[in-house]
Amino acid sequence: MNQLVSTTGFSLAAYGRLLDALRYRGYAIVDYEEAEPAKPQLILRHDVDVCVQNALTMAEYEAAQAIRSTYFVLLRSPLYNLLSPENLKALQTIAGLGHRVGLHFDATLYRAEAYQDAIARECEALENLSGTTVDIISFHRPAQALLGYPDRLAGRFHAYMPRFFSDMGYCSDSRGGWYRGAPLDHPAVDESKALQLVTHPIWWIAEEHETAIDKLDRLVASRDTQYREALAANITPYQEVLNAR
Repeated sequence: MNQLVSTTGFSLAAYGRLLDALRYRGYAIVDYEEAEPAKPQLILRHDVDVCVQNALTMAEYEAAQAIRSTYFVLLRSPLYNLLSPENLKALQTIAGLGHRVGLHFDATLYRAEAYQDAIARECEALENLSGTTVDIISFHRPAQALLGYPDRLAGRFHAYMPRFFSDMGYCSDSRGGWYRGAPLDHPAVDESKALQLVTHPIWWIAEEHETAIDKLDRLVASRDTQYREALAANITPYQEVLNAR
């Protein structure tokens, strides 16, 4: 079924319990280049599809526990502006906390023959914004042809190279649930092999009883309020109407 499933139990506290359970099983958190598929090692990957502020909250939670992970951000997104003052500050804070910043590349915006140049340009721009080196890529909603693609792109590793995608375990909370089984039930964990754990902060900055739809509705309401406030700050007649309501 392709329905959006319940994410009951998703919260920062639940995320912490999940990491504790994996570490109890002997898993060590490592960066991409360090990971060896045959060892109990854990790559923590966060794809920031929707909200940079949620990513900052998760990054602060991890940093408080001395956890370092990788945050992949979109440079061209209809859902957030990375150049806005609050998002730019959040991005730089994430990097300042010791986390790695990667490019979340939307390949649908380019022709295949343009990937190399586009990735190089986007990585350079993201380096200038974040103040840190950007040498790892993940794909946003990747086409089948990109899954398991073996080569570097623009001289950089990507998260779907066989070493990270098929040679080790791969588990994602895409669309708000563990569609292909929860991490602790993954065959790689049963065999004490490496695991790339992919999460999206939007699902975890929540109360445990909230569903995926609850989280998205709350975000939409928040964005609506921000949009109205921004309009009022720039258009006096609208500010007068809001104040009169």
